[in-house]
Amino acid sequence: MMDPVQVCIPVSDPSQVGEVRRAVARMAQPLTMSESRRGDASIIANELATNLVRHARDGRILLQVMSHGASRWLELLSVDGGPGMADVQRCLRDGYSTGGTPGTGLGAVKRLSDEFDVHSMPGKGTVIVSRVATHTALPNVFAVGAVCLTAQGEDVCGDTWRSVERERELAVMVADGLGHGPDAAVAANLAGVAFEGEPFASPEQFYQSAHRSLNGSRGAALARAVIGSTGEVQYSGIGNIAGSLVGSERSRGLASQNGTVGVQIRSHVSTYSHVMPAPGVLLMHSDGITSRWSFDQYPGLLLRHPAVIAGVLSRDFVRGRDDATMLVVSRSRKDDIHV
Repeated sequence: MMDPVQVCIPVSDPSQVGEVRRAVARMAQPLTMSESRRGDASIIANELATNLVRHARDGRILLQVMSHGASRWLELLSVDGGPGMADVQRCLRDGYSTGGTPGTGLGAVKRLSDEFDVHSMPGKGTVIVSRVATHTALPNVFAVGAVCLTAQGEDVCGDTWRSVERERELAVMVADGLGHGPDAAVAANLAGVAFEGEPFASPEQFYQSAHRSLNGSRGAALARAVIGSTGEVQYSGIGNIAGSLVGSERSRGLASQNGTVGVQIRSHVSTYSHVMPAPGVLLMHSDGITSRWSFDQYPGLLLRHPAVIAGVLSRDFVRGRDDATMLVVSRSRKDDIHV
């Protein structure tokens, strides 16, 4: 399992660079990481935050601990609104710097990361993911990335997500507690606990169990997908969680049925079977993100790491007045992770 809590630190002032480093140190403290890798994570935090101060606008660092399959990482996601990099490969050369720094820069971030990827467009901005593994693990069949943002003015998030991989199949879920704030967070996390108890159960069993668990709460919108080893996708949902399968040639919306888990649902939950496009992604998000996104606006984004995709689309299509969660899944492409 993973800890879905994500820390968001705005970065526009040099004093906030230290804040990012300290937050990374706190998150690394309970993890089984060597002192050397803790130091590497601190360097990565310093370089990404310094880069935002010197070169970007509307910059922020998103931090979370990710667990997926047998792997566990400390993840740093750098997101900004411009100006973007015209030549990404040049900026990634170890030692390249446009700001007169000692010259470690993004090349060092890439070198020190167990997983690294970047997408940048002039005029739109840059998203960079760096993951530092707590231990060496076998590669996973699937790659998962997510952004989970708390509504402005709230201390807790009323959305959550989960992922579980076993024997070459993956189960993922997104839940959105009604409204926002503490009561919504309680409902969403009850859905998360229900998923953790039986992530691969039949749709009827899973949703009925979640419905019982959320009884007495505000209730939640909830969607789950199970992806098999050959790319078959079993998708089901109750409420307004949006789902899509996106390939290079077409995008297919995934249907959910009306209802609120914990309040009122039908006895039968419809499940729809699809095939994951190759290349392509499964994308699920709460209604804190609009559905007006299109990969046509972002050349090359479909082939990027799922965390980068989630960062780009949540940056540009978040509504701003509600909790917002975007979950992205692809088949693992280890050759594409380090650009």
